[in-house]
Amino acid sequence: MALPFTAAWRAARERDRRAKLVAEGLGREPDAGDVAWLAEAAAGGDEDHARWELRYARAAIGLLLAQRDALDDRTAAELAAAIGVMLDRDPRIAEDRRDLAASQFNERLLAYREAFQLRSGPITSADAVGRCLLAFASDGARTAGAPLAYAIELLERYAAEASALLAKAYGEVQLPEDVPPSVLRASQGG
Repeated sequence: MALPFTAAWRAARERDRRAKLVAEGLGREPDAGDVAWLAEAAAGGDEDHARWELRYARAAIGLLLAQRDALDDRTAAELAAAIGVMLDRDPRIAEDRRDLAASQFNERLLAYREAFQLRSGPITSADAVGRCLLAFASDGARTAGAPLAYAIELLERYAAEASALLAKAYGEVQLPEDVPPSVLRASQGG
């Protein structure tokens, strides 16, 4: 017979494991071709900067999709914590730069969230998200034409990858656009 706290403990550990798996998938290295493209298109040839912007973008988009699509509101919070641990333990970040990396990620997350939630105006949400990537990669990034089109395509690919990671870890979820996950969960008695 399992003790009640043991079942809750196991469930919490399983949720942490799932969040860690998604965070690890979001934290994988960007493709060398995408790094070279962003370095050339917006980062003045700086591949290290381009690589970091792509890492931040993938993690931010994954977290935003978890916030939007997860049936359980805890999913995004657990994923955010796992991303924080991943940044804190990342061997590519010098010990004295970890706070800076977390701050940079949060800054990008806020900008991507604002772009991601854009519902009206002269540009689409996809355009706004693509412009975020180009703007963070360079102060003087060109945000129209071929660089923007590829930025949108690349970030849509990241979104598809993040959705697949989330579905693999947590299962497929179909939500109406206008219903928050917590409302749907409450109406199902969960």
